[in-house]
Amino acid sequence: MRTDGLTKAFNAGGAIPARTIVKPHSTAGEVVAGAAGTDKLIGVSTDVAATTGDRVDVHLGGIAEVIYGGNIAAGDLITSDANGHAVATTTANDRVIGVAMTAGADNDIGSVYLQFSNL
Repeated sequence: MRTDGLTKAFNAGGAIPARTIVKPHSTAGEVVAGAAGTDKLIGVSTDVAATTGDRVDVHLGGIAEVIYGGNIAAGDLITSDANGHAVATTTANDRVIGVAMTAGADNDIGSVYLQFSNL
Protein backbone atom coordinates (compact mmCIF):
# COMPACT_ATOMS: atom_id res chain seq x y z
CA MET A 1 0.00 0.00 0.00
CA ARG A 2 1.28 3.45 -0.84
CA THR A 3 1.49 5.76 2.16
CA ASP A 4 1.94 9.31 0.93
CA GLY A 5 2.56 11.88 3.62
CA LEU A 6 5.22 13.53 5.69
CA THR A 7 8.10 11.23 6.67
CA LYS A 8 11.19 12.21 8.68
CA ALA A 9 14.34 10.29 9.62
CA PHE A 10 15.37 9.99 13.27
CA ASN A 11 17.95 7.94 15.16
CA ALA A 12 16.59 4.86 16.90
CA GLY A 13 17.09 5.10 20.67
CA GLY A 14 16.26 1.39 20.95
CA ALA A 15 14.94 -1.44 18.81
CA ILE A 16 11.98 -0.25 16.74
CA PRO A 17 10.01 -2.88 14.86
CA ALA A 18 8.43 -2.03 11.50
CA ARG A 19 5.00 -0.35 11.59
CA THR A 20 5.28 0.64 15.26
CA ILE A 21 4.04 3.79 17.00
CA VAL A 22 6.98 5.88 18.24
CA LYS A 23 7.68 8.65 20.74
CA PRO A 24 10.64 10.96 21.36
CA HIS A 25 13.52 9.48 23.36
CA SER A 26 15.24 11.38 26.17
CA THR A 27 18.14 12.00 23.76
CA ALA A 28 17.38 14.75 21.23
CA GLY A 29 16.82 13.47 17.69
CA GLU A 30 16.06 9.91 18.80
CA VAL A 31 12.79 7.98 18.94
CA VAL A 32 11.75 4.76 20.67
CA ALA A 33 8.66 2.57 20.48
CA GLY A 34 5.58 3.92 22.23
CA ALA A 35 4.78 2.22 25.53
CA ALA A 36 1.47 3.76 26.68
CA GLY A 37 -1.47 5.80 25.49
CA THR A 38 -0.30 8.73 27.59
CA ASP A 39 3.16 8.87 25.93
CA LYS A 40 4.03 11.84 23.71
CA LEU A 41 3.45 9.86 20.52
CA ILE A 42 4.69 11.44 17.29
CA GLY A 43 4.34 8.94 14.45
CA VAL A 44 4.65 5.43 13.04
CA SER A 45 7.81 3.69 11.81
CA THR A 46 7.86 2.60 8.19
CA ASP A 47 7.98 -1.02 7.00
CA VAL A 48 11.71 -1.23 7.85
CA ALA A 49 12.73 -2.17 11.41
CA ALA A 50 15.63 -0.44 13.15
CA THR A 51 18.07 -1.36 15.91
CA THR A 52 19.64 1.01 18.42
CA GLY A 53 21.64 3.70 16.63
CA ASP A 54 20.14 3.02 13.18
CA ARG A 55 18.32 5.67 11.22
CA VAL A 56 14.57 5.08 11.23
CA ASP A 57 12.01 6.74 8.98
CA VAL A 58 8.83 7.81 10.76
CA HIS A 59 5.49 8.76 9.18
CA LEU A 60 4.39 12.04 10.76
CA GLY A 61 1.37 12.70 8.55
CA GLY A 62 -0.83 11.07 5.95
CA ILE A 63 -1.91 7.43 6.09
CA ALA A 64 0.39 4.92 7.78
CA GLU A 65 0.32 1.15 8.14
CA VAL A 66 0.60 0.06 11.79
CA ILE A 67 0.40 -3.21 13.69
CA TYR A 68 -2.86 -3.53 15.61
CA GLY A 69 -2.69 -4.55 19.27
CA GLY A 70 -6.32 -5.59 19.62
CA ASN A 71 -9.72 -5.39 17.96
CA ILE A 72 -10.16 -2.11 16.09
CA ALA A 73 -13.12 -0.88 14.07
CA ALA A 74 -12.81 1.56 11.18
CA GLY A 75 -13.27 5.04 12.61
CA ASP A 76 -11.84 4.24 16.07
CA LEU A 77 -9.45 6.75 17.64
CA ILE A 78 -6.00 5.15 17.94
CA THR A 79 -3.24 5.27 20.56
CA SER A 80 -0.33 3.02 21.57
CA ASP A 81 -0.26 -0.07 23.78
CA ALA A 82 2.83 -1.19 25.75
CA ASN A 83 4.40 -2.62 22.55
CA GLY A 84 3.89 0.38 20.26
CA HIS A 85 0.94 -1.34 18.59
CA ALA A 86 -2.26 0.51 17.73
CA VAL A 87 -5.23 0.17 20.07
CA ALA A 88 -8.59 1.94 20.16
CA THR A 89 -9.06 4.53 22.89
CA THR A 90 -11.70 6.68 24.51
CA THR A 91 -9.63 7.22 27.67
CA ALA A 92 -9.11 10.75 28.95
CA ASN A 93 -5.50 12.02 28.68
CA ASP A 94 -4.53 9.45 26.02
CA ARG A 95 -2.54 10.82 23.08
CA VAL A 96 -4.43 10.02 19.88
CA ILE A 97 -2.28 9.42 16.81
CA GLY A 98 -5.17 9.18 14.37
CA VAL A 99 -8.26 7.42 13.09
CA ALA A 100 -8.38 3.79 11.97
CA MET A 101 -9.16 3.51 8.27
CA THR A 102 -9.52 -0.29 8.38
CA ALA A 103 -10.91 -2.75 10.90
CA GLY A 104 -8.64 -5.44 12.28
CA ALA A 105 -7.59 -7.62 15.19
CA ASP A 106 -4.45 -8.26 17.24
CA ASN A 107 -1.30 -8.45 15.05
CA ASP A 108 -3.13 -7.39 11.87
CA ILE A 109 -1.58 -4.57 9.86
CA GLY A 110 -4.10 -1.78 9.43
CA SER A 111 -4.19 1.73 8.02
CA VAL A 112 -4.42 4.80 10.24
CA TYR A 113 -4.99 8.38 9.08
CA LEU A 114 -2.53 10.30 11.26
CA GLN A 115 -4.20 13.17 13.16
CA PHE A 116 -2.56 13.93 16.49
CA SER A 117 -4.55 15.13 19.50
CA ASN A 118 -5.26 14.46 23.16
CA LEU A 119 -8.47 13.11 24.65
